[in-house]
Amino acid sequence: MADTKTVLLSGGNPQIPKGYGDAPVKAYIAAMPGWKSDVWKRLDRLIEQAVPGVAKAVKWNSPFYGPPGQGEEPTHWFLSVHCFERYIKVALFRGQSLKPVPPVASKSGDTRYFHIHEDDKIDEAAFADWVKQAAALPGEKM
Repeated sequence: MADTKTVLLSGGNPQIPKGYGDAPVKAYIAAMPGWKSDVWKRLDRLIEQAVPGVAKAVKWNSPFYGPPGQGEEPTHWFLSVHCFERYIKVALFRGQSLKPVPPVASKSGDTRYFHIHEDDKIDEAAFADWVKQAAALPGEKM
């Protein structure tokens, strides 16, 4: 259930202050509206299992995940998340290099998207495989 203190921006994306580490990402997850919070809480744990020591941050009101070992303020990222009214948008920044390639194209080069809708059944093994592959590639500098 969404945190009642957090403002939801247009489309239902939580407005969370920029921050590094697990705490701001957990705050974002807690503030995700409706079904999205439970779904992303599960996938956040999957990311942690797939990439031990994964770097996390909230930037531009979206969680970012990066390879471990970058210090307190990582600069390279392999995945980000954004809430929209009807779905969660997962951006895989080097997605064009993943096998299989995530289903939704982007206007920006290598990035591919994976959209999660309320009634979707998520293949968690395939998602974890994408995460492992993405974390092993050079991250996007942001």
